[in-house]
Amino acid sequence: MNTRHIATTQWWFGGGGDLNPTQAYQRDEQGADAQAFHAPYKAACDAYGDDLYPAYKKWADDYFWLPHRNEARGVGGIFYDHHNSGGQSGDTWEEDFAFTQAVGRAFLEAYPPLLRKYMRTEWSEADREEQLIQRGRYVEFNLLYDRGTTFGLKTGGNVESILSSMPPLAKWP
Repeated sequence: MNTRHIATTQWWFGGGGDLNPTQAYQRDEQGADAQAFHAPYKAACDAYGDDLYPAYKKWADDYFWLPHRNEARGVGGIFYDHHNSGGQSGDTWEEDFAFTQAVGRAFLEAYPPLLRKYMRTEWSEADREEQLIQRGRYVEFNLLYDRGTTFGLKTGGNVESILSSMPPLAKWP
């Protein structure tokens, strides 16, 4: 079997901070890697309210769903914007900024260990094929459903800038 070391495989991350894991575990929501990816986000959210993780996970699950394929694009995570805690501690902005910082630290706890775990894994041609298909799914999502992309395209935004987040290679089966 022809395999390639991951170091020779071209890496790409979507322009909108699209850092969803892109390996085989991404479709296994109950798998150990998916759970390891979600756990730091849940802990960060739970520190600010028991209702945040379920709400923001659902938002991600709904937002990153591809209805035309009836499938999720990745293992999800959390998604939010315009977070406003209502200022339980008396200072809404500081509390909400601290929450967003905690989410950023959760990413640093969740994502690099997964990269390290798989960075020396040999890739087969089938793995490369799946990677290209997943990149195609990103393109579909971005052009059909992403709010920022569709807003930019509908309002005369700079098309070159808008499309610069697209992967250099993608595939549709």
